[in-house]
Amino acid sequence: MIPSQFYHVFNHANGRENLFVEDKNYKFFLEKLAFHIFPVCRIYAYCLMRNHFHLLISTRNKEELFELWQSPDVGKILNDKKISLKISKVFSNLFSSYTQAFNKVYDRMGSLFIPSMKTESIETDDSFRRVVHYIHNNPVHHGFISSIENWPHSSYKIFFSDSPTKIERQYVLKVFGGIDKFIEYHSKPVDSKNKWIEG
Repeated sequence: MIPSQFYHVFNHANGRENLFVEDKNYKFFLEKLAFHIFPVCRIYAYCLMRNHFHLLISTRNKEELFELWQSPDVGKILNDKKISLKISKVFSNLFSSYTQAFNKVYDRMGSLFIPSMKTESIETDDSFRRVVHYIHNNPVHHGFISSIENWPHSSYKIFFSDSPTKIERQYVLKVFGGIDKFIEYHSKPVDSKNKWIEG
């Protein structure tokens, strides 16, 4: 991943395992997400499923990242490849931290996540809207619920609230053209040709 780029991020549990087995796991994962990912990324949408999750994020710009890493000479030291590795390391830290806590609570061993998360760059507002819709619709797609608003572990309901949030609510609503357009877009079926639909 490179600075100042939008990405759809997806990862899955190993084999037939679940990432989340109790309601408290979802909350704990979001706390870990905020701690590890928010300093290097902006978050626009998420959905946590039992055995996988989806995020729509953008990486912060170089100036923000260099300030975060607190070295006046960091810009001279880090080329684009090294910056990309440092951003990816943050996600590795998230998965490792969550796994360690999960393993301790549930008396298990070994990795919980598939080692290589999937990332897809988002280049246009149209792609942005389609990915937000796809992420929020994921529980419907998998047959867990019949309506998007009934899934408690996604960012969908955040867009109808004025409560403080780390989700970039105003940016998302601006791209959709306001809350009414956001609702209208989410009421439509997800395009079956959407390249983000996994098998």
